[in-house]
Amino acid sequence: MDVGVVLQTNPPASRVIDLARQAENLGFSHVWTFDSHLLWEEPFVIYSQILAATRKVLVGPMVTNPATRDWTVTASLFATLNEMFGNRTICGIGRGDSAVRVLNGKPTSLATLRECIEVVRELANGRSAQVGGSTVRFPWGAASRLDVWIAAYGPKALALTGEIGDGFILQLADPDIAAWTIRAVRRAAERAGRDPAAVKFCVAAPAYIGAADPLSLAHQRDQCRWFGGMVGNHVADLVARYGADGSVPTALTSYIAGRTGYDYNEHGRADNAHTTFVPDEIVDRFCLLGPPEAHIERLAQLAELGVDQFAVYLQHDAKLATLEAYGETVIPAVAGTVRATSAGTQPPAPVTPATSAPSATPPAVSPAGPPADPTPAAGG
Repeated sequence: MDVGVVLQTNPPASRVIDLARQAENLGFSHVWTFDSHLLWEEPFVIYSQILAATRKVLVGPMVTNPATRDWTVTASLFATLNEMFGNRTICGIGRGDSAVRVLNGKPTSLATLRECIEVVRELANGRSAQVGGSTVRFPWGAASRLDVWIAAYGPKALALTGEIGDGFILQLADPDIAAWTIRAVRRAAERAGRDPAAVKFCVAAPAYIGAADPLSLAHQRDQCRWFGGMVGNHVADLVARYGADGSVPTALTSYIAGRTGYDYNEHGRADNAHTTFVPDEIVDRFCLLGPPEAHIERLAQLAELGVDQFAVYLQHDAKLATLEAYGETVIPAVAGTVRATSAGTQPPAPVTPATSAPSATPPAVSPAGPPADPTPAAGG
């Protein structure tokens, strides 16, 4: 399993770049960021510096949306970064949350999301796309390559992901909900004539490495409670659309009954005052808390379901300690190992030449020198 990290582009940008560099050195495979240009700094500008400061991590938004930028601009940003730094970008995309709601907008329709994905992916992979009745292409971007991973919760969005997504992003780490969403994506991929195994799966959630005593766990829960509020925005949309007809598991929807509103000025912040409705049980299910062993156990459960990547939301007061603990303990445990030798095998014993009596056979080379070679030298 790969392990990525999700950062916010809070100023100073140099701090974000430094965290990304440290993450790569600790073995993280992906560096994702929020993409909400009013709340935080513009991520694509910072991506260029992250890519320049690192060697191999993949970099991209978790997640962008069809509403913020012209689709050809989004594709051009990815293709340009790929030309500058090699094909090291990745696109996470959804219908839109904070980037559009903070400006009194609404998430786009799934039809718009589908069309946007088709345009961005085609252009950023060096192919042509239909835009405004014209066929367009980047004449300079033929070598660019980009995978598009779709963030989804509801049945229709999960179906879209299975039909066209290179990957699926689930923003919570509850194994039961993960199993339900992964099954839905795989069924949709199969119905669309795709190989379900071709769709990659990423679970993204806050991870906080700390002690297992009640006082420490209470602090960790408070630091990560904001995440239940963020997910609750999407869940509220699902409840409004599907109600309680069983289309969405109650394990995902029941906890928002006490939700009264949300202030995007506190979006993604550990001190968010609008997330008190999120119970401890949800924090424990949606997030990873406690010592490294608890994280490894949960990640093993997710890997059994087919999860290819876990992305750590790092919005709490133990950023460096969690990064380092993941690099030293968690990532090696979930990455799998290749043994230098097979267990229990021993190298073969050296063969000792047998001692025999002197042979009467004349030596191959006489004292007078080697015999003449009857075969002429090549080219002689």
